[in-house]
Amino acid sequence: MAYIDYYKVLGVDKKATQEEIKKAYRKLARKYHPDLNPKDKEANKLFQQINEANEALSDPDKRKKYDEYGENWKHADQAQQQGGNPFGGGRRGSSGGFGGGFGGGAADFGGGDFSDFFESMFGGGGRQQRSNARFKGQDLQAELKISFREAAETHKPTITVNGKNLRITIPAGISNGQVIKLKGQGSEGVNGGPAGDLFITITIADDAVFKRIGDDLYLIKEIDLYTAILGGEAMIDTLNGKVKLKVPAGTQNGTKIRLKGKGFPVYKKDGESGNLFITYTVNIPVNLTEKQTELFKQLQELSM
Repeated sequence: MAYIDYYKVLGVDKKATQEEIKKAYRKLARKYHPDLNPKDKEANKLFQQINEANEALSDPDKRKKYDEYGENWKHADQAQQQGGNPFGGGRRGSSGGFGGGFGGGAADFGGGDFSDFFESMFGGGGRQQRSNARFKGQDLQAELKISFREAAETHKPTITVNGKNLRITIPAGISNGQVIKLKGQGSEGVNGGPAGDLFITITIADDAVFKRIGDDLYLIKEIDLYTAILGGEAMIDTLNGKVKLKVPAGTQNGTKIRLKGKGFPVYKKDGESGNLFITYTVNIPVNLTEKQTELFKQLQELSM
């Protein structure tokens, strides 16, 4: 019969607090619970080890005895045979061997809920059955791909997750990579525990016209040389349709203007939107005719 490192079983430090032990136990117990792994014998075996480790470490008295005598259990066992009982419980003899939790061989549970090592240290009295503990169901992850324009409007798509059709609300202004949480839409709980949650990651496709940074939109508008020099008008795309803007005479290449409130909707703030920033790009004419070339030469001479 070998020593079992219960701290290793739960994956915690020997100086772990009771809250840290409880948290580690619940996480592992939910992962390996027989109801969630009905055909996995190894998971069931690990679940028994987890229960045993928690039984030993979550009780301050048991933990104190374990910390004091655990690694020296053979010496303490000899004292027990001579009339003493440092463990506070009866001893069960066993020839079955087992290793130190997850990293070693399987513990000899002898058909019961606890190993011979545990019984030798603590006896059969005062044990609590934890296999019927209530656990929250597993959380589920899903991904929903939407278009750029869909992200700009509140809409209610239907998705299928874990065999269930769910109609969800996507608020206008949602960001790429943002996660929506649906409480209680994950896997069912264990032993009457609450259902897990569903986390939906939103993926937004790029747009051919706009670039989005936060709640602001950016676009590049091409204008011809004559409009840039003489002034004129330009039709600008917005999320709500096209608008006509006046282009001042002498507009330089790279000139930026701002349309306030014409950007992307602000998430969960009705009526609020970011700004639209427009950068003008001046197209230089190519393949000029002889007459056009001559006229440009005349302009060049006039500017000297």
